Amino acid sequence: MPESAQATDEQQGQNEAGGKVTAHAAEFPEANESQVAPSNGQFDILLDMDVPITVVLGATQIPVRRLLQLGPGAVLQLDKPVGAPAELYLKESKFADAEVVVVDDRFAVRIKKITGAGITEVQANG
Repeated sequence: MPESAQATDEQQGQNEAGGKVTAHAAEFPEANESQVAPSNGQFDILLDMDVPITVVLGATQIPVRRLLQLGPGAVLQLDKPVGAPAELYLKESKFADAEVVVVDDRFAVRIKKITGAGITEVQANG
């Protein structure tokens, strides 16, 4: 317990072994904003980090026998209809829905809705 904490409201009880214990409520001093040290850009390094994003177009399940028969030209039908949004994941957490588009002869996604945990849903216009 910090030296500046003051014990008040003493209560007595027993621990699991049957021994007596005394519990004290603690009062802590107020912290002023002027006492908080500046961050000196400690989090700036995080802003330049790359994070992997996974785009899921759909999923399917097939028996191992069928999997072993797959080869070039094989087609797997996914569980989503054409035009359904793709799902964007950061690690294993879904954070957005998007539509698949093409940019400079490459697949890309246009985010339509942010759905991450703790974030109010935000939808893109257009």
